[in-house]
Amino acid sequence: MGVGREFSISLDGVRDKNLMQLKKLNIALFPIRYNEKYYADALASGEFTKLAYYSDICVGAIACRLEKKEGGAVRVYIMTLGVLAPYRGLGIGTKLLNHVLDLCPKQNISEVYLHVQTNNDDAINFYKKFGFEITETIHNYYTNITPPDCYVLTKQMAPSIVKK
Repeated sequence: MGVGREFSISLDGVRDKNLMQLKKLNIALFPIRYNEKYYADALASGEFTKLAYYSDICVGAIACRLEKKEGGAVRVYIMTLGVLAPYRGLGIGTKLLNHVLDLCPKQNISEVYLHVQTNNDDAINFYKKFGFEITETIHNYYTNITPPDCYVLTKQMAPSIVKK
C-alpha cells in the first residue's frame, strides 16, 4: 500500500442481484458448501447480512439468520463471518460484526450466537474480544471436516433503554 493512500471499507446489503458475490466468497473462505436454505435465510435477515468492500472489491461478508425463541423473543445466529486472507487485520471483520451487534438493541434482540470449530483459535479469540463466551461444546457437529467438534459462542446483549 502506498504511503498516504486511504482505502475505504463499506458495507452493502445482500440482494438477489449480488447474491453471487456471497456465494463466491463462501467458496473461497469456508470448507463447507452451503445450501439454498442458507442463502434464503441470509436474504431474509435483511440488514443482518452484509457484504464488505475494500475500495470497490468485495472481500468479506457476514450472514445471519433470525430465529424466534420460545416466548417470541428473537435471537441472531451468525451463520458465517469471513474476510479474504489478504484483507484480514484491516478492521473489516470488526466492522461487519459491530454492524450486527449495533443492530441488536434497535431490534430488541438480546442474544447472538454462532458455532466455531474447536481448533479455530483465531475465530474464538476474535469473538471473545467482543464479549462472546463459550457456552457449549457439540461433538460431531461437522460431518466432513476435522475436527468435527464445535463450540457454541454466545453473547447476551443488554436490552435497549427506550426513552419516552
